[in-house]
Order: sequence, then structure tokens, then C-alpha cells
Amino acid sequence: MTEKTISPVPPGYTTVTPWIIGRNTDGLLAFVHEAFGAEELARVQGPDGTIGHAEVRIGDAVVMMFDGTVDWPDTPAFLRLYVPDGDAVFTGALAAGATAVTAMTEMFWGDRVGRVRDPYGNLWWIQTRVAEVDAQEAERRAGQPEFIAAMEYVTSGEFVRST
Repeated sequence: MTEKTISPVPPGYTTVTPWIIGRNTDGLLAFVHEAFGAEELARVQGPDGTIGHAEVRIGDAVVMMFDGTVDWPDTPAFLRLYVPDGDAVFTGALAAGATAVTAMTEMFWGDRVGRVRDPYGNLWWIQTRVAEVDAQEAERRAGQPEFIAAMEYVTSGEFVRST
């Protein structure tokens, strides 16, 4: 009899899976579907309509979410989303109800980056690799005025929603 090896990570998941706890998981599910093409994998809804567990796949990653309670406060997430066309995804996220935090900006390490806040307080870094930059080239580019200005700009955005 051959013993079967069990993988510690279930098929289709990665070693890190983010959770988002909020007050309107149903709305968040609709947003991530419209903005990022998320595929809903699971939804466990209680009799009162709250969602106790939901999962979506965005690209090759799974994001989990659920409606918090008094005991589970909102925990908005900061998520980096690599996509083939960041500008198109950024525009689509705005059309789906997100608010721009920083416009799409090319950074010294070779990524074009823009940030949006979804209607539920989560911050999404939308990124596309536009240049393959080795460590020496990244160091050189980091000292160039246009990349210094880009870094100052992207770090100036409001990361946490003011109350």
C-alpha cells in the first residue's frame, strides 16, 4: 500500500491568503467582480443575510472575506494586484466605484503603480511590470529626478481613510 503525501497548501491556493473583514461583503464581492474580474468561489450566508465566509479568485490568488460583528471589527486590507494592463484595471476600478489615491506612476524599480480605495475602505495597489531592472539599474534610477518625484508622489497619498 502506497502512502499518499498531503500538500500543506490546498490546490488552487497560495501560501498566503488575505482576509478582509467588513460590513458589506456582498457589496465587496460585487465590486471585486466588476473591478478586477474576480471569480466567486464560495459564499456562506447566514439566515440574517450576513456573509460568514466568502472567497474569490483574482488571477492566481484567493482573497477571503466576511462580514464582521461587534467582536470582529472591520479590518480593511492593503492589497497589491499585479495585472497585464494596470492603466485599464485602474480605470475599471474607478468605474466600479473606487476612489483614486494616486494615479498610475512609473517607479524606479520597473513597475507602473496606481492606488485606489474601494467603496469599503480597502486599498488596492494596481501594478504592472513595465521594465526589467536589475539592482544596479534600480539604484541608478532611484537617484534620477523623475523617479524621486514619483516616489514622493506615491508616498504622499492618504493610505487610511479619515474618519
